[in-house]
Amino acid sequence: MASIETTAKHENEPHRDDLAHRLNWLRAGVLGANDGIVSVASILVGVAGATTNTGNILAAGVAGLVGGAISMALGEYVSVSSQSDTQRALIEKERRELDEQPEEELDELTAIYESKGLSPKTARSVAEELTEHDALAAHLSAELNIHEDDIVSPWSAAFASAVAFTLGAVLPLLAMLLPPAGMRVPLTFAAVLIALAITGAVGAWIGGAPRLRAAVRVVLGGALALAATFSIGTLLGASGVF
Repeated sequence: MASIETTAKHENEPHRDDLAHRLNWLRAGVLGANDGIVSVASILVGVAGATTNTGNILAAGVAGLVGGAISMALGEYVSVSSQSDTQRALIEKERRELDEQPEEELDELTAIYESKGLSPKTARSVAEELTEHDALAAHLSAELNIHEDDIVSPWSAAFASAVAFTLGAVLPLLAMLLPPAGMRVPLTFAAVLIALAITGAVGAWIGGAPRLRAAVRVVLGGALALAATFSIGTLLGASGVF
């Protein structure tokens, strides 16, 4: 009865692997939004440094948003596709080995548990029980630390990356286009640096790192990018390019 109650009590809690998987996705989303903020804001303040024409600023910002989102999606698609192909190949290799040489695979699994501190007898018993339950899952977990359900869809990853970048890019666009012309650049600087402090702290919190240090690092990097592009835009504007 006690074991049933304990299971029911914790049935809604995420397993460690599942929680880590979700946190990785969340962290990737935060980083994608951070890229969108910095990339588009840098383009906007650069153009705003050269001209006050709203149409030019809007065109540059929208181009940066669309191009950046597509670039992020393509990069994520290629990266996750390569990872997924490798994982599938490893899973098929393990499945083939279990079909062709089950005894050798059982010995290998036993040796793995022995190396983790179990006695030979206990390690053999654990290996046999796990093999009877799900041989492939047992070997994937013990040998490769992967699961069949861990394979991520490249399309899902690409879509999530593009959405995160776009959401981040909307902030500097609004900060640049909504205020009066004379307030655009300072308000964009302020909004972007505050947003970067938040994303830096959240990303560090998800990864278990010090939040203040991460926030300061991201803010300084963003400030440097904004200052550099604004200075270049101002110089180009003064030279008569615009």
